[in-house]
Amino acid sequence: MALLTIDGVWKRYQDHSVLRGVDLTVSSHEVVCLIGASGSGKSTLLRCVNLLETVDDGAIHLDGQEITDVRADPDDIRKRIGIVFQAYNLFPHMTVLDNITLAPRKVHGVRRAEAESQARDILTRFGLADKAATYPDRLSGGQQQRVAIIRALATHPRLLLLDEVTSALDPTLVNEVLGIIRELKQTGMTMILATHEMTFARDIADTICFLDQGTLVEHGPPAQIFDAPQNPRTREFLYG
Repeated sequence: MALLTIDGVWKRYQDHSVLRGVDLTVSSHEVVCLIGASGSGKSTLLRCVNLLETVDDGAIHLDGQEITDVRADPDDIRKRIGIVFQAYNLFPHMTVLDNITLAPRKVHGVRRAEAESQARDILTRFGLADKAATYPDRLSGGQQQRVAIIRALATHPRLLLLDEVTSALDPTLVNEVLGIIRELKQTGMTMILATHEMTFARDIADTICFLDQGTLVEHGPPAQIFDAPQNPRTREFLYG
């Protein structure tokens, strides 16, 4: 069954169309990688799915519910969707543990002791157990981004959106973050990633989607997109 369906979604800013009739279906436990040049609409599509942007036409359904319906409660929907940006967006005045437990406590009503126990379990799982009491400015970029992903996981989302989460990192730190994403795939997490890491996208994705100027030009299994792209625009992007 489809977890997420995107039907004919358009997004415009004044006279400029950033998304042009995008159609996409994402199944439970599927990993979808969005590729394309900067400005192709990848980040905007993720922001529309998380209702950080309103769509101008079309509809998005999550678990069968039309979340783009004006009557839908965005705050309630966001409880089921985690999103991580290229900027870490951690609260600098809070420790790692407090950053991770804030949403479970304040939004989901989880008791502090339970939220902290769950947070420590996730930190241990991803090799950051000793950073619980640390403030973000004492962490490396890779550690901060891993904490940002853990914070998104702490609310047990149905869907995780990752927007160029390695683009702000020093190349030596990229593998730290990619490792955590690989482990999430092994656990069955449904994810949509916007990424410029082509090798990683080929390795982790079930489906590759190539966007160009707001249009979903081509999508399919990694072997098809990377080895035998059907559209000339896809071939030009991948091979020049």
